[in-house]
Amino acid sequence: MKNQTITIARQYGSGGREIGQKLAQKMNLPFYDKELVAIAAKKSGMSEKLFQTADERHTSSLLYSLSIGNYSYDTPGTSTNLLLNDRLFLLQSQIIEDAAKKGPCVIVGRCGNYILRDNANVFRVFLYADREIRIQHAIETYGLDPKKAGSIVSKMDRQRSAYFNFYTGQKWNDFSNYDLCLNTGRMGIDRVVECISALAAE
Repeated sequence: MKNQTITIARQYGSGGREIGQKLAQKMNLPFYDKELVAIAAKKSGMSEKLFQTADERHTSSLLYSLSIGNYSYDTPGTSTNLLLNDRLFLLQSQIIEDAAKKGPCVIVGRCGNYILRDNANVFRVFLYADREIRIQHAIETYGLDPKKAGSIVSKMDRQRSAYFNFYTGQKWNDFSNYDLCLNTGRMGIDRVVECISALAAE
């Protein structure tokens, strides 16, 4: 199916953002990752820096039960009662849905595959790699302290998994939730980009 929106879930250090950027450039598509936080902050009138602290983190509130489809960020008296993490999730969900309605795009993280689960024109990708490869990538790309990199990689994976599991009720690393799962450590960034673009264009 051509002209698909591509969602990318990724283990920390697997190169997901870089792959998403290169894929969007190659296919001439809009790209959304951290940009979603900025857009959400603008829509809410709140500080982007404040939202950055809540990005891809879950709370213990179960406010997701409000239902994405029934929530509107500009509903009077509603958003003020939501915890920051939930407000950001709901805002980003609306932004993701709106972006996909406008046309094909590349979306990294933020439960994009789940949020667009009822959209038939979506290609869902999960990127992973061996832990040691991801640690080295994080050191080289993000400038992490080599002594702390391993614990940070593990922490970020737990955080992303908890966020996804909490807001979707599904398991983040369950390959059955995706159309394509690729080992970026074995394939390399450029080959992964080529593979995704080729399959998404079929």
